[in-house]
Amino acid sequence: MSNTSKSGYFTSEQEQTARFAKALGHPVRIAILQLLNNQTCCYHGDMAEELPIAKSTLSQHLNELKDAGLIQGSITSPTVRYCINRQNWNLAISLLNGILIPNRDHNVALVTNPEQLIKP
Repeated sequence: MSNTSKSGYFTSEQEQTARFAKALGHPVRIAILQLLNNQTCCYHGDMAEELPIAKSTLSQHLNELKDAGLIQGSITSPTVRYCINRQNWNLAISLLNGILIPNRDHNVALVTNPEQLIKP
């Protein structure tokens, strides 16, 4: 997956990472993923009751997550059931974790335990 894109500059990994990051770039989408993670699958109507947004806005956010491959939906008339695409979610985690590989040559501190982070 290290092929260079048509532009010749960005790798396919960089483009896929950016696509995942874009899909994760809204708090409603994070809330949707967290909601889906707590269940095997969830219907559109049930999510609309859980989240404080209009059904049409929810549909737009679901489409963004689906287009990125982070969730998948199956139509069970008259509604759609969504669940997390675990394979693509694992790929997203791997790609996002690989954005900044620790560079020990530049005296960068590596935090392996989140409790080591300085609280504001």
